[in-house]
Amino acid sequence: MPWSGLRPGGGSMDDLVLESKGLCYRYPCGKAALTGLDLRVMRGRKLAVLGANGSGKTTLFLCLNGILRPQSGALALRGRPVSYARRDLLEWRRRVGVVFQEADDQVVAGTVMQDVAFGPLNLGLSHQEARARAAEVLQALKIEHFRDRPTHELSHGERKLVAIAGVLAMRPEVVILDEPTSGIDPEGAQQVLRVLETVHDQGATLAISTHDMDMAYEWADDAVILSEGRTCRQGPVREVFADAAALKQARLRPPWLLEIARGMRAGGILKDDAPTIRSRRQLLEMLSRS
Repeated sequence: MPWSGLRPGGGSMDDLVLESKGLCYRYPCGKAALTGLDLRVMRGRKLAVLGANGSGKTTLFLCLNGILRPQSGALALRGRPVSYARRDLLEWRRRVGVVFQEADDQVVAGTVMQDVAFGPLNLGLSHQEARARAAEVLQALKIEHFRDRPTHELSHGERKLVAIAGVLAMRPEVVILDEPTSGIDPEGAQQVLRVLETVHDQGATLAISTHDMDMAYEWADDAVILSEGRTCRQGPVREVFADAAALKQARLRPPWLLEIARGMRAGGILKDDAPTIRSRRQLLEMLSRS
């Protein structure tokens, strides 16, 4: 079965797999990016990380993968403090994979097959094993026809998919994606989301940053709102999006579906105890029955 290595072993689906407490990070130029940030990533769930530009999302992700080391605060993986020793870093990055916002920063090899096999090779797999794992992921993502294409000939959306494939080939438990649908057309964005659903169905824990509040509201199980390097609110997506004060503090607008539902309740069209509308499909189905 594809990505069998992604399926979490043991424990309930609500286990805490990644946690940060009081993370502080300041860049060499003196800019403070994280100022005491707390985060919980629960096993097997989909987390949306929300915030305006400069709120600390990208810096947080780089810390969660060990690429950046915070000046203070604590990070734990599976309940154990992380270590920055070389061997421990390799294991950490095998468990927690990050897909950068800019695919050009991640897709660097000559062909797609070479690029996707690069991560498994770094894990110590043989060339044959690495290529077999890359082929498995490309097939599972339905982009096996890319395998021999030069990476410089790919479109932006195709490069995003290849970057995701490169991370998945390392079979991480947690896949973190920085703005995975930014800069691509709606069809490409839907393809990325379908890929993420497939990965999640295979057992992966997912965390994405996004400015697309509508997509986050429909897609995520949990959400966290960041502002100026700190956590404003975190919890189940319905509770977080209902916190108007936290959204305002982070300069975020509520999803249009949430605003429509509030208007329908205020107008008596939707009962107070009616199920929460989380998708366009649910809204259309409800309207067709009314």
